[in-house]
Amino acid sequence: MKTNYLFTGLTIAALIFASCEADDTADIVINNTDNSVTNNNGGGNTGDGEETGQDIELMGTYTQDLTLNADNNYTLTGSLVMAQGTVLTIPAGTVIRATSGTDRYIAISQGATIAAQGTASNPIVMTSAADEPASGDWGGLIILGRAPITSAASGSTATSEIGGLPYGGGDASDYSGVISYVRVEYSGGAADGQSENNGFSFYGVGNGTIVDHIQAYIGADDGVEFFGGTVNARYVSMVGMEDDSVDWTDGWSGTISEVYITQFESHGNGFEGDGFNTDNGNNSNPIFYSDPTFNKVTINGFEGTGNGMLIRAGTKGTFSNVVINNVETAFVLDGDMGDSPTGQHVIDDLLNAVDVVLNGVTTNVSNETGYTFDDGDFLTGLGNDEIDETDYDTWGAGWTINE
Repeated sequence: MKTNYLFTGLTIAALIFASCEADDTADIVINNTDNSVTNNNGGGNTGDGEETGQDIELMGTYTQDLTLNADNNYTLTGSLVMAQGTVLTIPAGTVIRATSGTDRYIAISQGATIAAQGTASNPIVMTSAADEPASGDWGGLIILGRAPITSAASGSTATSEIGGLPYGGGDASDYSGVISYVRVEYSGGAADGQSENNGFSFYGVGNGTIVDHIQAYIGADDGVEFFGGTVNARYVSMVGMEDDSVDWTDGWSGTISEVYITQFESHGNGFEGDGFNTDNGNNSNPIFYSDPTFNKVTINGFEGTGNGMLIRAGTKGTFSNVVINNVETAFVLDGDMGDSPTGQHVIDDLLNAVDVVLNGVTTNVSNETGYTFDDGDFLTGLGNDEIDETDYDTWGAGWTINE
């Protein structure tokens, strides 16, 4: 086989930032201006020529569009960063295999877009190149947009913990592309024990971006994490995450419909949600709090251990049509009477769960907020026989792995 090397200059290394243990997220560095990625040496061999079946290595910073071909064999050997103004096109059926290393990730910078449109019968797969793949073999997929984040005033940006790339701004409807029928496997490699990759990382991504039918399978950290922004998603499958399956922080306010989670023996929470980033060095007086909406959620725990949802740091949110199976505690509400008023948001009806079915659960709600309220102030419609739960057997068929 002919081997081509596609790289265009300097590979951006994963920058390391210190973090505390508050939410396993590295300190955010605030930039005072809406700066963008510095373009490195131009280039952009597309890999979509007439000859197919090629072995092609991917790495580097692309300042021209990059179009892949499903008939080629792609190996990610370093970070692949799409610079501002470029488009990464990944057709249905494309498989990208990453060699081992935490600097193996794909990043779509602010002002760049991704067109990753698989199908149920021909999904896009990003996976490990190892003969015996395991969680944490490589990084994951990172998208960075210009939507608002709590940690920076409108028009300013913060810096991602992986790659050191800017994100955030004042455009709630910012467009970063399309991600549809995409499966990320064996991701989540830790850069330094504090900065971790996720399967999918959405940094300040706007609601103009289209995200549907995504799965993270066997990951060392979170399946999907939202760092602020307004992006929405539909049909989200997370299987075998060793930390949290769905995580949010930094003021994220999107909507997710249809979520299916299966946890294995080593796992964190089904959901972990923060109103703002609580790490040292970040502002302790948030501009606003996260306020997501979830509908049709199923969380399958492991042998009655762990939590279904850990909700903290003043996050708001609405969770409806929820099924939680085989966890110790369904909902842990954590906060204080200062900058993390999770309990006050329950009292004000800004944080609630509606129409919930619990099976094999020891404790329904654990109130660790410092505020006094009844479980019924947060949790209503418990045991509703007419719950509209997600139909994973239908929408997850053909393109996901669930074992």
